[in-house]
Amino acid sequence: MYIPEDKEARLNELFKQAVLEVLQEQRDEFYGLFLEVLEDISMTKAIHEGERTEPISKSEVYEVLEK
Repeated sequence: MYIPEDKEARLNELFKQAVLEVLQEQRDEFYGLFLEVLEDISMTKAIHEGERTEPISKSEVYEVLEK
Protein backbone atom coordinates (compact mmCIF):
# COMPACT_ATOMS: atom_id res chain seq x y z
CA MET A 1 0.00 0.00 0.00
CA TYR A 2 1.46 3.32 -1.04
CA ILE A 3 1.22 6.24 1.38
CA PRO A 4 2.38 9.67 0.23
CA GLU A 5 5.33 11.02 2.20
CA ASP A 6 3.41 13.95 3.68
CA LYS A 7 0.65 11.65 4.94
CA GLU A 8 3.19 9.13 6.26
CA ALA A 9 4.97 11.90 8.19
CA ARG A 10 1.62 13.05 9.62
CA LEU A 11 0.71 9.47 10.61
CA ASN A 12 4.08 9.07 12.32
CA GLU A 13 3.57 12.31 14.22
CA LEU A 14 0.05 11.29 15.30
CA PHE A 15 1.34 7.91 16.43
CA LYS A 16 4.10 9.54 18.52
CA GLN A 17 1.57 11.88 20.11
CA ALA A 18 -0.76 8.99 20.92
CA VAL A 19 2.05 7.00 22.55
CA LEU A 20 3.14 10.03 24.60
CA GLU A 21 -0.43 10.62 25.76
CA VAL A 22 -0.80 7.00 26.86
CA LEU A 23 2.51 7.17 28.72
CA GLN A 24 1.50 10.39 30.47
CA GLU A 25 -1.99 9.17 31.36
CA GLN A 26 -0.73 5.81 32.60
CA ARG A 27 2.43 7.11 34.28
CA ASP A 28 1.86 5.32 37.60
CA GLU A 29 1.21 1.99 35.91
CA PHE A 30 4.33 2.29 33.75
CA TYR A 31 6.39 3.37 36.77
CA GLY A 32 5.22 0.30 38.69
CA LEU A 33 5.95 -1.97 35.75
CA PHE A 34 9.41 -0.44 35.28
CA LEU A 35 10.13 -0.85 39.00
CA GLU A 36 9.14 -4.53 38.86
CA VAL A 37 11.42 -5.10 35.87
CA LEU A 38 14.34 -3.49 37.72
CA GLU A 39 13.64 -5.62 40.80
CA ASP A 40 13.55 -8.78 38.66
CA ILE A 41 16.85 -7.87 37.01
CA SER A 42 18.45 -7.19 40.39
CA MET A 43 17.14 -10.46 41.82
CA THR A 44 18.44 -12.38 38.81
CA LYS A 45 21.89 -10.82 39.21
CA ALA A 46 21.88 -11.62 42.93
CA ILE A 47 20.93 -15.24 42.26
CA HIS A 48 23.67 -15.64 39.66
CA GLU A 49 26.22 -14.06 41.99
CA GLY A 50 25.07 -16.33 44.80
CA GLU A 51 25.58 -19.37 42.62
CA ARG A 52 29.27 -18.44 42.24
CA THR A 53 29.95 -17.95 45.98
CA GLU A 54 30.34 -20.27 48.92
CA PRO A 55 27.17 -21.05 50.90
CA ILE A 56 26.77 -19.52 54.36
CA SER A 57 24.51 -20.40 57.24
CA LYS A 58 21.16 -18.84 58.00
CA SER A 59 22.51 -17.41 61.23
CA GLU A 60 25.31 -15.61 59.35
CA VAL A 61 22.72 -13.99 57.10
CA TYR A 62 20.69 -12.81 60.08
CA GLU A 63 23.82 -11.39 61.74
CA VAL A 64 24.48 -9.23 58.72
CA LEU A 65 20.83 -8.15 58.47
CA GLU A 66 20.70 -7.15 62.13
CA LYS A 67 23.64 -4.74 61.78
